[in-house]
Amino acid sequence: MPRFFVDSDFESGAVVALPDEVARHVQVLRLAAGDSLTLFNGRGGQHEARLVEVGRRSALAQIGAFAALEAEPPYRIALAQGIAGGDKMDWLIEKAVELGVARIAPLVTARSVVRLSAERASRRHAHWQGIVRAACEQCGRNRLPEVDAACDLSKWLAALPAPDGSGPLRLMLSPRADRPFGSLPDTPPSEGVTLLIGPEGGLSPEEEDAAAAQGFAPLSLGPRVLRTETAGMAVLAALAARWGGW
Repeated sequence: MPRFFVDSDFESGAVVALPDEVARHVQVLRLAAGDSLTLFNGRGGQHEARLVEVGRRSALAQIGAFAALEAEPPYRIALAQGIAGGDKMDWLIEKAVELGVARIAPLVTARSVVRLSAERASRRHAHWQGIVRAACEQCGRNRLPEVDAACDLSKWLAALPAPDGSGPLRLMLSPRADRPFGSLPDTPPSEGVTLLIGPEGGLSPEEEDAAAAQGFAPLSLGPRVLRTETAGMAVLAALAARWGGW
């Protein structure tokens, strides 16, 4: 059944006009009056719905029963990712959503290939939010992950609470780390995990030192050096297998 994100509060039985973007998707899929679909607003659960009218540029749907279905992992994970070049960042965000991240923080680092002006950063932020919505529609998540505005790594680290052992487990991938993935706890930390990954070329030694001062423990994925778009997905998938996120 087609799934669409609609940023609205729903009332069972009400007839609502679908947003223009959703109406266009309805047209592309060649849906017609009487067809069923699922609507969710990103705040939990989903509603059954039925199309009652499909025009050339508009669509009306009648809201049906609410189902408190969730597809969230049993732990919260935030991904702090050095911005990757080309379309890698789009792919990375899409797959991170599919693998259950709750928050994504795009970071500008010393070795970042991409440098964003204020205007371009604003456009990319809106674009990345659209990718998150589309990924949730596809993978069945009913809670929309947050995407932060792009930020310099140094500013992002400075804004974090001082490490005192009470917050999320802080990890950063590093080819120089000697702590193996297998050393992680068998059960997820109650406060979740924040995972820091550099861009192409990784984090500089100075950035790793600054992150370590904020409580980020270096983590190794073995003898092979993974691309930035591979590394994060490998960890997210491994954590899901280890902590029951599938």
